[in-house]
Amino acid sequence: MPNQHTSAASSAARPLAGVRVVTIAQNVPGPLAVARLVREGAIAVKIEPPAGDPLATMSRAWYDALHTAMSVERLDLKDAGGRGRLGELLRDADLLVTSHRTSALARLGLGPDAVFAGAPSLRLLRIVGSVSDPDTPGHDLTYQAQAGLLRDAMPPTLFADVMASERAVSAALLLLREPPGTVRDVGISDSLDTLQQPIQHGLTAPSGLLGGGIAHYGVYPAREGYVAVAALEPHFERKLLEALSLSNGSELASHLLARTATEWEEWARARDIPIVAVR
Repeated sequence: MPNQHTSAASSAARPLAGVRVVTIAQNVPGPLAVARLVREGAIAVKIEPPAGDPLATMSRAWYDALHTAMSVERLDLKDAGGRGRLGELLRDADLLVTSHRTSALARLGLGPDAVFAGAPSLRLLRIVGSVSDPDTPGHDLTYQAQAGLLRDAMPPTLFADVMASERAVSAALLLLREPPGTVRDVGISDSLDTLQQPIQHGLTAPSGLLGGGIAHYGVYPAREGYVAVAALEPHFERKLLEALSLSNGSELASHLLARTATEWEEWARARDIPIVAVR
């Protein structure tokens, strides 16, 4: 285990060592992004409302994991005392991260002019629903629906929130290279643009090549469970067909019923073919 001197030197060597972040962002995108900044050496103070961050109620374990290395204070930012304490923290901060609607920030007296006053090193990163329409309400589910990423079931993960957190990290890194007083907005719905592109260009549409249009790239039932077959490149397709003694992929589905998903994964690993059990 490294000694204290080694740990301190390692911390100082991280890319964001010495960067001070204050965040009032709640739920998922903001905390996820700030946790990434902290892992790269930033020092972060999180301001939560008196009732706390809703994420702590929805998933305490994830909340704890994201906040393990940052300080947390609970303040009522509708109160002059709470805003005063926030102002104290901002005086030495390099970055403020928010996830309120811009109209809500204005009502709290936290518009750009107010937060930059007396904070000579500060930049402002605002996570909003949409850059073009920041005051329309929404959450991950509605943003996915608008982007055409939902069908008739709940999504398996928070695609919009997680993608927005990645954009927020990138925006923060760019902001830190810009002069104090700079504002950048990251839209949660806008962050889904790149996820939409394979659909828009037909690649993952039901008839698209990566949407079920080719036999050797798809999800199939096994004797137990399901397998994902991704023999996309010609050499993988050739290996798969030769190993199963098939001339083409038309009979692949029936062959995959011969083993369980776990057995197929083991079989494929031994033959260097990309097939895995669906977890």
